[in-house]
Amino acid sequence: MYKILLLEDDEMLLQTIKSLLIDQNYSVTTVKNIDQALDETFENSFDLYLFDINVPFGSGIDLLKDLRDSGDKTPAFFITALKDIKSISKGFDAGCDDYIKKPFDFDELLVRIEAILKRSNPFIKYGDIKYDQGEDRIYKDDKEIELGEVSQSIASLFLNNIGKIIHKEQLFDLMKKPSDVALRVQINKLKNELGLNIKNIRGVGYKLEEL
Repeated sequence: MYKILLLEDDEMLLQTIKSLLIDQNYSVTTVKNIDQALDETFENSFDLYLFDINVPFGSGIDLLKDLRDSGDKTPAFFITALKDIKSISKGFDAGCDDYIKKPFDFDELLVRIEAILKRSNPFIKYGDIKYDQGEDRIYKDDKEIELGEVSQSIASLFLNNIGKIIHKEQLFDLMKKPSDVALRVQINKLKNELGLNIKNIRGVGYKLEEL
């Protein structure tokens, strides 16, 4: 599960973004000022920083610059109402990876987050399984596993959505001759060959359980 540090002093927006991210299976730590953010970055490691710029006790830009100067390379982007080119330029000069302006579309936010995490964390680990998102390759005990086109597509979908329900229709779309029986064969193959803990959600679909 990816861990995100969210710095935002607007309580309503903070809670909205937090709920949105939790629904997408992210772990979210929220802070409202620079001091709290510094404490969290000192005590914990994160996969992504989401920083507002104008916050109590300082600037999100200065915070990120200090983190970068101290060797922290955690991917980051700013969520801010500032729209001028000078502010945008300062944000990128400080080391941000992306920049989204308020008000923004929440689906766009999720797309941007997913893109950053995929670039910075190309491997998804699940027990002794390692999935290379960029190359679409699956390894077990560091040995590449050849599954075949359909099984590979289904395995990739599960590994990209650990803990989330995959509807049966989504899985059928990946199959050449979809049927309930054929799908069960594919699921059992992934359980046996990869050791994936896939559970049947009766009447809905399947879910790869978190370890």
